[in-house]
Amino acid sequence: MSEQQEVACAIYKTKKRDGLYLYVKEQDEFEDVPPEVMRQFPVPEHVFDLTLSAKRPLARADVFIVMENLRTQGFHLQMPPKVEAPIDTITLPDSLHG
Repeated sequence: MSEQQEVACAIYKTKKRDGLYLYVKEQDEFEDVPPEVMRQFPVPEHVFDLTLSAKRPLARADVFIVMENLRTQGFHLQMPPKVEAPIDTITLPDSLHG
């Protein structure tokens, strides 16, 4: 993978699906994004601009993968986090039921 030091990008969210984010190289530049992806972003909401760096990890994505996707395909789609099972589905031992 390329050792690109920094990559500027704009990040968008959608009201259609919570936790789904679209990274593009330039603000309001969606020509590299496939139509099927853009259908998830009927009205893209600009969240902020960011300079990605190998020295600054991202909370929910591998910064190297995001940078590589921006370089090679012009966008990166960050999927929502997987939802964990609710706590009430956990079986507790009888001794903890009081």
